[in-house]
Amino acid sequence: MAQLQPAVVRSGGASSAGLPEVFAMVLAQMTAGADIDISGPEFNFVRSIRVYNVTYATQVEAGSEGDCNRNFSLRIGTYGTQGDFRWSRGSSPSQLPEDHLGLERYGEHCPGIFHRSVFVDWRDYEGNYGFEQVNY
Repeated sequence: MAQLQPAVVRSGGASSAGLPEVFAMVLAQMTAGADIDISGPEFNFVRSIRVYNVTYATQVEAGSEGDCNRNFSLRIGTYGTQGDFRWSRGSSPSQLPEDHLGLERYGEHCPGIFHRSVFVDWRDYEGNYGFEQVNY
């Protein structure tokens, strides 16, 4: 098990200072979910957050007969009623949101593809859609 590392605060200068150890304990305790009741509809924006982790998507032509080797791995993260986070396995690129970029030609004859990304989308408290994608 990894050791907890103290959080660091930078206040505009080059130096940094560690936060008190108690603060790190509070942050660690928050990972299990909210410490207040967030089950009401006014907190639906928390439950709307989805995290799509494409750990790998590859497609390459192989062999003398032009076979196409495809490999795909996706995890989808969701938040529960009280803010608890969990991962589930995805099975195909079709489970990615329409705004995700990088796998548009996956499944076509066999263009070479190597893709890894994290895509997060959500609806804010007014119902507006937002997303971010980081390729790595």
